[in-house]
Amino acid sequence: MRTRVKICGIGRAADAEAAAAAGADALGFVFWAGTPRRIEPAQARAIAAQLPPFLSVVGLFVDPEPAEVHAIMEVVPLDLLQFHGRESPELCRSFHRPYLKAMAVDAEGEGRLLESLAPYGDAAGWLLDAPAAHGRPGGTGNTFDWSRVPTSLARPLVLSGGLNQANVAEAIRRLRPWAVDVSSGVEERGPDGRPAPGRKDAQAVRRFIEEVRHADG
Repeated sequence: MRTRVKICGIGRAADAEAAAAAGADALGFVFWAGTPRRIEPAQARAIAAQLPPFLSVVGLFVDPEPAEVHAIMEVVPLDLLQFHGRESPELCRSFHRPYLKAMAVDAEGEGRLLESLAPYGDAAGWLLDAPAAHGRPGGTGNTFDWSRVPTSLARPLVLSGGLNQANVAEAIRRLRPWAVDVSSGVEERGPDGRPAPGRKDAQAVRRFIEEVRHADG
């Protein structure tokens, strides 16, 4: 099976073009105001208009008001919605659009995780991520204990949380997810070595996807 790749936190047209050229399957636009990776809907629309065919456009939200999601859907051609907060199943499905439900994997155990995911049984996939850090539910650059991922999930697994070119192949070989989702792991680095939110490194994107393909092979 070929592992799908989503590059999240796209903020520039050049980054979207580089991700498409490298073979990404999906691009993520963050519409949550609590992160520097947030993009304005008009900018996301302009980037999406330049994308080649068969590249999915994903909109990421954190505990949004329904009106906000509807307004953005009118502007940006979103193929998939991604919910990273405490959204109810009713809210997630109310937009009549395929959605991913993200859930943090912590020390509470497999049973609790499955119990939390069960109400979202109509999701297109379940995205497992590291616990929130510094008030951010994603894009933290932190990994989590992959051994806590249940061996059998009712929905396709999208793996996130601290992935980069150095560890993504191991993650795929161990968990065989349907897809992997990366943000900070492929961003440009400042003089302090920290990622530059919303600014992707084209070479890092290419190497990340190459590692995914090697693991698939």
